[in-house]
Amino acid sequence: MPVLDRPLSDSKFTLDASGVASFFGGEEAISAMASIYLQRGRRWLGFHNSPGSYTIAKHFGQLANSRFWDGLFQGRNEPPEIVFGLDGQPGPRYVASLSRTKMQTGHLGYLTIERIKDEEKVEIKTWRRTTQGTVTLLELSALPYDNTVPQEHTIHELFAFIPIIASLAACIMCAVVADWYCCSVILSGIITNGLATIMIGSGEFSLNTVSRAADGAPRGDGLLIGDNTVVVVKGEEKDVNIITKGKFVLRFYRAAGNREIGQSSLLLLFHSLLQLLLIPQGTLFGQTMFVASLGVSWAYNSYICSLEKYKIQADILFKKLQPLRMTTYRLGSRTSRTVFVCLLLCHGPSHVGVDPNEILLEFIPNQTVVWEMWRGKVIQQMSDKWSLSLSFLELDQEDRLGLDQSDINLLDSLLRDAKSAFQGFSHHFPPQIQNQTFSYTTLLAT
Repeated sequence: MPVLDRPLSDSKFTLDASGVASFFGGEEAISAMASIYLQRGRRWLGFHNSPGSYTIAKHFGQLANSRFWDGLFQGRNEPPEIVFGLDGQPGPRYVASLSRTKMQTGHLGYLTIERIKDEEKVEIKTWRRTTQGTVTLLELSALPYDNTVPQEHTIHELFAFIPIIASLAACIMCAVVADWYCCSVILSGIITNGLATIMIGSGEFSLNTVSRAADGAPRGDGLLIGDNTVVVVKGEEKDVNIITKGKFVLRFYRAAGNREIGQSSLLLLFHSLLQLLLIPQGTLFGQTMFVASLGVSWAYNSYICSLEKYKIQADILFKKLQPLRMTTYRLGSRTSRTVFVCLLLCHGPSHVGVDPNEILLEFIPNQTVVWEMWRGKVIQQMSDKWSLSLSFLELDQEDRLGLDQSDINLLDSLLRDAKSAFQGFSHHFPPQIQNQTFSYTTLLAT
C-alpha cells in the first residue's frame, strides 16, 4: 500500500514508453563513459540511471574480444585506446635536424600541437604581415622513464553526485507511492550503469614509448611541422621519442577483462529491455520520475562531453614531460618564420651537425634564382658570428646583376623578412648571440 497518494493518478495521459527508453542520447553517454580514464575517481561515480544503455552496450561490448562476445556484440575489434578516443589522431610531420629522420607522428604529436595553441604568444615584429604563424621552442629535460600516466582529482568529479542523488531520489519517490515497476527500473539503471562504469574502467592506462635510443644516436632535436605552426623540440632522443613515437595504451587483463566487459554490456542490454517491458506498467508519476532521472543524467553526460578531451589529454602529456621550458612566438610571414626556426635550431651547445640549408629547404623548397640567392645570404649571415650588423642581408650592386626589377623587389622583401627574424632573435636570445660562434663549416661538422 502506498505511503502517499499517487500524484497524477486521475490523469488519462500516458507517456510513450518506447519513446522514453530511446529518446535521450546514447552518444553523450558513450562520450562520458569514454572519459573515465582522464579523471581520477570517475570510475566509481557511475551509479545513476543513465540514458543510452543499449548504445553503450553495443559500443563497449566490442571490447570483449572472444567468439561468444563477438557474436553478441558484432563490429570491428578496435584496440581499447581507439574505442576510448585515447589514440587515433594523426600528428604533424617530424623532421630531425641531426639524424635527418623524417616521419609522421601520431596521437601525442597531435596533442603537442593542440596544447601549444593555448600558450601565450610573444610577438616578433616583422616589417610585413602575410601569413601569420607561430614558432614554439620546446626544451625537454632528461626524464626518468616510466609508463605511468599522471592523473589528478578535479572539481568535475563532484558534479557526478548530482545525477546520483537525482536517481536515488526518483527511485525512493516511486517506492513511496508503491510504483514498483518504475522503482525497479530506476534501481536497475543505477546498479547496471554503476557496475558497467567500474568494469569498463578497470583497464590499465599507460604511456608507452621507445625508452632507449640506439648507442651513438644523436640528440633528438627536430621540428614538428603543423599548419602555420612549428615546434622546435630540443632534448635527448629518448625524451623526444615520447612525443614522436609514444602513444597512450589501454590494456585489460585478457580473460578477466573480456568476461567483465561482456557481462557489464549484457547487463546494460538487459536493462534496456527492462525499460521497454516495465515502464508501460507504471503510473504516470513513476514514468515522470523515470524520465526526470534520465534527464538529469543526460545533462550531466552532456556537461562531461563539453569538456575538451584532447585538451585534458594534452595536459596529462605535458605533466609527464615536466620539467620543461616552452615559449611560443608569433611572426607575420612564412619567410621570417622559417629563418627564426633555423636560428632556434642552430644556437646552443647542440647545434653541431645541423645543416641550415636543409632546414630552409624544408619550408621553402623553391629553386628559383631569387630564392637560391636568399638562402645563400641567410646562411652567410648565420656564419658571421651572428653579427648584429646583418651586413650579409643587404642587397648590394653585385646581387642586382642579372635580375630584373621585379626579382630585385622580391629579393629585397625576402631579405627584410630575414632581418626581422634575426633582430627578433637577437632581442630574445642576447647571450647566445654575444657568446656563440657559428661557422657554416662547423654547423655541418658531425
